[in-house]
Amino acid sequence: MTILVLGATGKTGRRVVSALDALGVDYRPVSRRTEIPFDWTDESTWARALDGATAVYLVPLAMNLDDAEVAAFVPQAVAAGVRRIVLLSARGISPDDGRERAVRASGVDWTILRPTWFSHNFSEDYFLPEILAGEVALPAGGDGAHPFIDAQDIADVAVAALTQDGHAGVAYELSGPEALTFGDVLARIGEVSGRSIRITEMPAADYTGMLVERGFGVAYAEVLSMSLTAMRDGHDAALSDGVPSVLGHDGRLFGDYVKEAAGIWA
Repeated sequence: MTILVLGATGKTGRRVVSALDALGVDYRPVSRRTEIPFDWTDESTWARALDGATAVYLVPLAMNLDDAEVAAFVPQAVAAGVRRIVLLSARGISPDDGRERAVRASGVDWTILRPTWFSHNFSEDYFLPEILAGEVALPAGGDGAHPFIDAQDIADVAVAALTQDGHAGVAYELSGPEALTFGDVLARIGEVSGRSIRITEMPAADYTGMLVERGFGVAYAEVLSMSLTAMRDGHDAALSDGVPSVLGHDGRLFGDYVKEAAGIWA
């Protein structure tokens, strides 16, 4: 078995690589910057990355909601000999989403992961610059909570689905073990970092415009704004049982993540 890991330098991808390495499983990590490059926008890079691969950890291009790349990649992967696909999707994605549909129609073993927002969005990108600046902008809303998930838990579930039997044809809903408000989250980060971090609210349309100014595509910015608004309005606090059902234990607590990442905010 050779497992192709797409997005191998990303939040979950590099943790999948580390876990596979610890297991002694043969894997091929690829991204735009690896020795064997893989670029979703350059189909000429796909064949070399797929050569000899029997399984794929499939991470779509994050800021592109177009399903054309995945729809083209999946049959090419199957033709190259891939017999197992684990797709990183997201909570709230419709089963009719083109990327999920392409994987389910592949004719090979597939597993879909639908995690909540990553805890590591506070320490590796997205919210990090604002935390360091002491002010986090959010679309206006209430004080709803969300069960942020540790990226390591997503990676561990992915590795189980890639290397073990019993996960074919399953879509796992993944979340952290506790729901926290943004106020809770920023207070905990402030405690370990010594930073004072305030929340600045803005209308959802203005928040979307801010993301577009930062380089996000309009459609993706709108999705992020709607997702954050739903969280703050209390519509996305439900816990999911995918992590304990696969791993046999609850996911990591947000407090454990904060202690581990404290140096990044110091």
